[in-house]
Amino acid sequence: MEKILYVTDLDGTLLNKQDCISSFSIQTINDLVDKGMLFTYATARSLVSASKVTKGLSMNIPIIAYNGAFIFQPSTGEILSKEDFTEEERSRVKEVLTQHHISPLVYSFIDGIEKVSWIPQNENLGIRRYLSLRQGDKRFRAVTDIEALYEGDMFYFTCIGEKDELQPIYSIFSKDSRYRCTMQQELYRPEYWCEIMPAMASKANAIKKLKEMWGCTKVISFGDAINDIPMFEISDECYAVENAVDELKEVATGLIESNEDDGVAKWLMNQRGRGL
Repeated sequence: MEKILYVTDLDGTLLNKQDCISSFSIQTINDLVDKGMLFTYATARSLVSASKVTKGLSMNIPIIAYNGAFIFQPSTGEILSKEDFTEEERSRVKEVLTQHHISPLVYSFIDGIEKVSWIPQNENLGIRRYLSLRQGDKRFRAVTDIEALYEGDMFYFTCIGEKDELQPIYSIFSKDSRYRCTMQQELYRPEYWCEIMPAMASKANAIKKLKEMWGCTKVISFGDAINDIPMFEISDECYAVENAVDELKEVATGLIESNEDDGVAKWLMNQRGRGL
């Protein structure tokens, strides 16, 4: 019998426009997990942020966070897999962003504790909104200068701003094989996000690891955005929600109902006859 790993994106796919999972989706998925379905998510969010928006969802296997840079055991926060920069690669990011007057959010481990550093005096509207949605998050660390901003074991950089100011950054790092760089417009918002991570940090690579960890023979995935294309490419079946971008729909096995209409949960519920 096939052992199937089901993987969904969160924002725009499993989450609705209120950044939450409907009670119908939670109940449906939990019921299937109780019956043995191997279900997880792969997100650009951190474990802390993802845990808040997936509250109530039963997770029986590890989850993929930071666009594949980490695989976590959600119940304990244990890091099961991590992709890293070299010191030279971290220095290069600092150099380029400083030259282009970009003040990022820097994700790092400082004395073994995960922190997100930023310079408040350089905040723009996009960063201010991002911070407002994470009030009380103990990871956030306001600093006053560039040297403090780039402290610790840095593993992820997020630049939020206008497309024109971020395009040069994307052009540099997307052409450098030492990095994986993505840029897309924030969901339901005007600002753009340019994210820089280690070359091997991707949802696709993390899913391959998770598939091996759990001895699965098949992967079925769900998504909505361009950054889900690599995940779709390594899946045996892949389904785009109705609200997905056209580029993702073109490579999908099929289309399902939108995130507002519980598309993922309804599709899973309808597959009971296929041996879930």
